[in-house]
Amino acid sequence: MSDTYDASHITILEGLQPVRERPAMYIGSTDTRGLHHLVYEVVDNSVDEALAGYCDRIRVMINPDGSCTVRDNGRGIPVDRIKKTGKSALETVLTVLHAGGKFDKNSYQVSGGLHGVGVSVVNALSTWLHATVYRDGRVYEMQFERGRAAPLSSREETKEEMQDRYADWYGERTRKGVASRDAFLAAHEAKLSGTVISFMPDPGIFETVLFDFDVLAHRMRELAFLNAGLEISIEDRRTAEDGDGRDLETYRYEDGIRAFVTYLNAGREAIHEDVILVRRADPENRLEVEVAMQYTGAYAETIYTFVNSVNTREGGTHLEGFRSAITRAINTSARNNNLFKTNGFTLRGEDVREGLTAVISLKLANPQFEGQTKMKLGNSIVRGIVDSLVYSSLQEYFEENPKVLKGIVEKASLAARAREAAKNARDLTRRKSTLESSHLPGKLADCQERDPARSEIYIVEGDSAGGSAKQGRDRKFQAILPLRGKILNVEKATPHRMIKNAEIQSLIAAIGTGIGEKLDPDRARYHYIVLMTDADIDGAHIRTLLLTFFYRYMAELIERGYVYIAQPPLYRVGKGKQERYVYHEEELKAAVKELGEKNVVIQRYKGLGEMNAGQLWATTMDPEHRVFKQIQIEDAKFANEIFEKLMGDDVAARRDFIRRHAKEVSNLDV
Repeated sequence: MSDTYDASHITILEGLQPVRERPAMYIGSTDTRGLHHLVYEVVDNSVDEALAGYCDRIRVMINPDGSCTVRDNGRGIPVDRIKKTGKSALETVLTVLHAGGKFDKNSYQVSGGLHGVGVSVVNALSTWLHATVYRDGRVYEMQFERGRAAPLSSREETKEEMQDRYADWYGERTRKGVASRDAFLAAHEAKLSGTVISFMPDPGIFETVLFDFDVLAHRMRELAFLNAGLEISIEDRRTAEDGDGRDLETYRYEDGIRAFVTYLNAGREAIHEDVILVRRADPENRLEVEVAMQYTGAYAETIYTFVNSVNTREGGTHLEGFRSAITRAINTSARNNNLFKTNGFTLRGEDVREGLTAVISLKLANPQFEGQTKMKLGNSIVRGIVDSLVYSSLQEYFEENPKVLKGIVEKASLAARAREAAKNARDLTRRKSTLESSHLPGKLADCQERDPARSEIYIVEGDSAGGSAKQGRDRKFQAILPLRGKILNVEKATPHRMIKNAEIQSLIAAIGTGIGEKLDPDRARYHYIVLMTDADIDGAHIRTLLLTFFYRYMAELIERGYVYIAQPPLYRVGKGKQERYVYHEEELKAAVKELGEKNVVIQRYKGLGEMNAGQLWATTMDPEHRVFKQIQIEDAKFANEIFEKLMGDDVAARRDFIRRHAKEVSNLDV
């Protein structure tokens, strides 16, 4: 390090270099979440064309070489030259940060890509990007290598090419009766423009460049729900080793977010048949709010929020306005219709949201997102506007549909009684010093460390594995909590029943944070909460039950990165004094080959209890050699759907999910 510090030490990053130097500032991370965010940025530009009324079809393709292509039939990115720079508009939007049509109010009334950095960031973080634009009967193409542009090329599109492209989009051929290219162009002018962006993510920047079809398909379906009548397709053109490739998935929903709620509630018992739809506008503030909602017999609330088709996973002012409106509307309407049995009784927000499935879609001219990844809406004015519009609409609806109101109030009143019963149960348990007192569960073998950031707790299946873990651990910083059998499935149980479960009480007491709305993650006694179960079907089931509990009642611990899954080995391969511990079938074959196939002893660990204390420490608990999987919530809605499929009442949906993903759990002992 130099002792001097002057102007020569100041580095100025030009063009897209800042993105390559600090990619997480622009896409959130360089893991799988950031990788898929590249696709979303390109698709969001196409969706903006749809929002403006110029696009009704979008295609996403994962190509055989691992690259991705996004096509739309919008107006096409402009290609004429910008007087100030002399560069084409196409090159500018792909190479200059904060450049794009989203800043021009005449081009887009509403838009998700407001910062003007989306597609240029994709370009910066790709080894190559190829752009093709169809406009005015011409084809414009431009190639980029790590953000550096080659010259723009241009040519006239032939009549045959136009007809083939038209047929590709709309499934029909129209050559008969068309005498010339110009006649074809004139007849189909509105449908012959568009943009194609193909790119290859840079493996030097991302931890992985392997796109997940299910993750992308989930987002494409979501966008189709949010934009009624927009057709979005996704195709995986890669071929697996066994030749089993993905087929084309196409999504188009004329009912928009109403169909979205119906999809989310598939397999649930609805309190009222029709999905309630609220659609109101505030022209003065250039705001439109659309809400679809339906109550079911579930105990959890399911609310998803979007702004200009962007998933605001952390909510924001539009969610705050909706929550306030629905609580006020139900209480006011219930009192006006004498549906409360006790004078002065009031339903709380958590009561009226129990069992609610809702999708909130906001169209806003100038949204203020927190960060480029747009997780949360910050416009303060939105809260009051959404509250007012939704409140008045719901009051009108309940006045016209008293039976629906009565069913919702009965559901919410039951939730209020259950909440009070759960509170009484918690208070009683506290008095017995089980949940939140200085007395920890007797089965907990605690650690000596008192700094939560350095403390670990292993939640272990059964007394046998618990015994091995207690003997093998480092008691300075590792605590062991053995559980007896399978904990309660909280997806199907009421909060009142859940809080009485002995194993769940032990979990809550050991971790020390409380649960639900009373959760205080700063009180966590351990910042490493490790689920350590057997590598068999029962172990996987117990792990899923535990994850369901953490997701439903301690989700913030997952969001903070405190929850992990231990990865014990599946096999011990021994020969003489040599031994190998392996975690996958492929590793087993390699280990046997390495040691020589003669006189090799293979031991299959079906349970943690089959390992002695030394083996369990060496393979699964030693910080120098162990493998942990950190649990993360990349997409709350996707996670919610998975938990409902696996742990809910819809047996058919669960069976289909297991059949589809059976190959991914081939290492389990079945």
